[in-house]
Amino acid sequence: MFLDKVKINIKAGNGGNGHTSFFRDKKNMWGGPDGGDGGRGGDVVFIGGTKDDNLVSFRFNKKYHAPDGENGGKQRKKGKSGGIYHVEVPLGTRAYNIHGELLADITEVGQEYVALKGGGGGLGNSHFATSRKQTPNFSQLGEPTKAHDIFLELHTIADIGLVGFPNVGKSSLLASLTRAQPKIANYHFTTLHPNVGVWNGADRNLVLADIPGLIEGASEGVGLGHEFLRHINRTKVLFHVIDISGTEGRNPIEDFHTINNELKNFSSDLAHKPQIIILNKLDIADPKIIKEFRKAMGKGKKVPPVFETSAATHAGLVDLMNKALEIISKLPDPESPEISTVLEKPVDKNEFYVYQDEGAFVVTGPLVDNLARGVVLNDTESNYYFQKRLLNSGVIRELKKQGMVTGSIVNVGGVEFEWMD
Repeated sequence: MFLDKVKINIKAGNGGNGHTSFFRDKKNMWGGPDGGDGGRGGDVVFIGGTKDDNLVSFRFNKKYHAPDGENGGKQRKKGKSGGIYHVEVPLGTRAYNIHGELLADITEVGQEYVALKGGGGGLGNSHFATSRKQTPNFSQLGEPTKAHDIFLELHTIADIGLVGFPNVGKSSLLASLTRAQPKIANYHFTTLHPNVGVWNGADRNLVLADIPGLIEGASEGVGLGHEFLRHINRTKVLFHVIDISGTEGRNPIEDFHTINNELKNFSSDLAHKPQIIILNKLDIADPKIIKEFRKAMGKGKKVPPVFETSAATHAGLVDLMNKALEIISKLPDPESPEISTVLEKPVDKNEFYVYQDEGAFVVTGPLVDNLARGVVLNDTESNYYFQKRLLNSGVIRELKKQGMVTGSIVNVGGVEFEWMD
């Protein structure tokens, strides 16, 4: 089975909660706070691997959630971190957010993309002790994280892409040149997904990808090939395979121009990609048809090189691959796409917003979310810490600037109170 598009759900681990406890032993019944910190939640990291050549392993398992950090314990024991949650993807995998913006392009073995960072662990009560408040009876909750839907899309990585009409012998050529074993049969659309093989040269190996047969209108969604046109975007050279035998009853010259038009309509980059024309099925071809084709192509710098081959007898394959190697060796490595989008934007934990709603002053933002993790309003010491943070962070100053006076109702993170100056 072949799968090259999939939607999955990912989530970094929540941070573990900080612990509230006090040191006790036989000699010291009134020891100080010793609550440990919670562990950091696990990161979600995609990594390039060679285990699979498509995304079929993501068909049934759609959720990839990193472990949460463990809670802190007594004696200042820190909770265990969620670590790194690796998600292995095949080379050529691109990740997109729900808006279709590119997040990552994984093309090398071991290449990593940190999609989500785990939530921070909460602080234990030992962190909140001061000279005035030596027995804080509160700790901080771990930082929660959000789940995200993302799309994975495979763009096959190959040096050479085989394109052409159905049943022109692309799969047979791939089988003759490599150890690949694609399905081969004498009917259209035998190839239902890209097949990849490796040609072993003396100095360099080349990866070949057989793309499902194209037909007129493929760039607009007709036939099977339109689903896989993107797989030849990464290729360096195109093998434009033509059935020169005429057994399908088509005109080889018209076939050549039709396929090139479809490539052009799909992507201007494909239209300018180097091509080698392969007149296949030489063993059963009429020499007159070959002569007519070469004459129609003409001569000149812009005319692609033409090779006559037979997948059945292996005729012409050595010269073909030597030419391909010569062209590829002169080409620069393809540029990686620019990526300017992140799945989660960095948050300034000191940022807050103040606005008025139905007569009340409302305070929201990352600062409030962070404060709420460590506040127990019915605890005097925790409440004092809460008010001190509001004062030191400039929240009180901003509230007064916007008109807060004694008796005003203030809502901070869903908790309402009356301001007393």
